[in-house]
Amino acid sequence: MAKSPKASASPAPVNDDIGEDKRLEMYRLQVTIREAEQRANDLFFQNLIKGTSHLSLGQEAIAAGVAAAMKKGDLSFCTYRGHAHTLARGVPVEKVLGELMGRDNGLMRGKGGSMHLTSVEHGVMGSYAIIGAHLPIACGAAWKAQYKKTGEVTVCFFGDGTTNIGAFHEALNFAVIWKLPVVFVCENNLYMEYTPISEVTSVEHPAADRASANGLERIIVDGNDADAVYRIMRTAFDKARAGDGPSLIEALTYRHSGHSRADPAKYRPEGELEEWKKRDPIKIYKERLKSFGVTEDQMAKIDAEVMKIVDDATEACKAAPTTSSDILFTDVYADGGWAWRN
Repeated sequence: MAKSPKASASPAPVNDDIGEDKRLEMYRLQVTIREAEQRANDLFFQNLIKGTSHLSLGQEAIAAGVAAAMKKGDLSFCTYRGHAHTLARGVPVEKVLGELMGRDNGLMRGKGGSMHLTSVEHGVMGSYAIIGAHLPIACGAAWKAQYKKTGEVTVCFFGDGTTNIGAFHEALNFAVIWKLPVVFVCENNLYMEYTPISEVTSVEHPAADRASANGLERIIVDGNDADAVYRIMRTAFDKARAGDGPSLIEALTYRHSGHSRADPAKYRPEGELEEWKKRDPIKIYKERLKSFGVTEDQMAKIDAEVMKIVDDATEACKAAPTTSSDILFTDVYADGGWAWRN
């Protein structure tokens, strides 16, 4: 059975380098992601979300910690498990749920669905269904920022299984050679789809243990601790903005549900999920906030505000019209049309 990371030592009861405002922001982000995705799960079982979806329940601290360290103009490239990262960049819950439900009020008017969330306005440059496809594209975006000297940093999220894809190695090599302002974040939740990553990979840490092959530092972080993620990302962003090139970070975490809504996750060893739930990122963060003097009432107020947002978004999406078939034939090609030409 895979072991959960050891709990970090309890921090001193002072609001240190992160500060209360930033911590409350990360708490709100984690709760928003958890409640929005739990609602998506519920709507799926009400037959209001068609097809499948890939949830990040249990992995919220990564999205929150990374987003809290980003600046406006920075770019995010996500996998098909991209709801969390999309919400963390400020995309409204209604836009995400509407997209999943195939409603006209969705982020892309229901055309993209769960696996293709995109919002250029928020710096979310797409969720990609093809494993590893977005890593070279993220390098291209970082190259553009480097060439134009805009100061933007690109973050590219991917799962542990991607580390055995050729694009992973090609993108790392290219990023290092050109010293691109890109941060690669491997969300290692121990499983690819149904197969434990440890059974098919020659090293214990599929991303971090390969960093040295590209001249990069070996970086592993507790992906269930938003503070730890925030700190390591802040360092990586500073490095990238200074022109010192990319970073590769492996964040250890665990998904509470199966690979997708079609997966009951029966392949997991008995007791593994329960063991990891002891280190639920939101549970950890509540205790962290208490140690810094944040009250139960403060957290309860945030919880209530988030639930109202999710409830209001749900009702708005239920009332919204379904996506018109007309948009199926728009934006297929660069000119906005769909007519084939050669």
